[in-house]
Amino acid sequence: MRASLIQIAVNEDESVNSRRDRVSSLVRDQAGSADLVVLPELWPTGAFAYELFASEAEPLEGPTFEAMSKAARDAGVWLHAGSIPERDPDGPLYNTALVFSPDGELAAAYRKIHRFGFDKGEAVLMSAGRELVTVRLPETVAGVTTCYDLRFPELYRGLVGLGAETLIVSAGWPERRRAHWTLLAQARAVENQAFVLACGSAGTHAGVPQAGHSVVVDPWGEVLGEAGAGEEVLRVEFDPGRVGETREQFPALKDRLLGLDPPRR
Repeated sequence: MRASLIQIAVNEDESVNSRRDRVSSLVRDQAGSADLVVLPELWPTGAFAYELFASEAEPLEGPTFEAMSKAARDAGVWLHAGSIPERDPDGPLYNTALVFSPDGELAAAYRKIHRFGFDKGEAVLMSAGRELVTVRLPETVAGVTTCYDLRFPELYRGLVGLGAETLIVSAGWPERRRAHWTLLAQARAVENQAFVLACGSAGTHAGVPQAGHSVVVDPWGEVLGEAGAGEEVLRVEFDPGRVGETREQFPALKDRLLGLDPPRR
């Protein structure tokens, strides 16, 4: 399976509409060279541009939805279109990832469960999603996750329980914690015996330099490809069949012990 992770640079001098057009062209450029394309988190606004979340929030089937649907159809690819600030009809904002099939149909939408910021930023401006989301691709079942989710292994265990063999992470990860980004991507791959496709962003979002370094990791934790710090397209070919082989050769997942009793006092 051929994957293109498009590590988009967010420049504050570029309008959301201009970036939407530019990213659509980047997706179309993957026609013939990729089966799956992945974009970063909140690339229309920048993941740390909190002041834009409300003003640029869209309904689910808004302008970014329409642009990405058309780009996926034009390129003939499965497209994880990163995420958008979504405004629900009832009012709340969500950080919502969109996945499109090669015919431009919406295959999945995932509202980010773990919001970053503790007592500020995304954590207070956006509502939390409640559902784990997987999508069946022709060669693999993909689990859909977003950025800060990467720090919560129980979410990924849940996705594996739903059949996930490939774990997609769309992120706007800060440069100052880049070491955590690579480490956690490898950890999620090893512990779940799954491929991890982690697409970050470049540039600076509201004064926060981005880590870049999008990465693809195999079920043994080996890095198959890694981007640099700037805008680029990371292209990696991987064999989803290796997940089943790995889980059979080293059946660690069978030894999971769930629902343990609390310690006796």
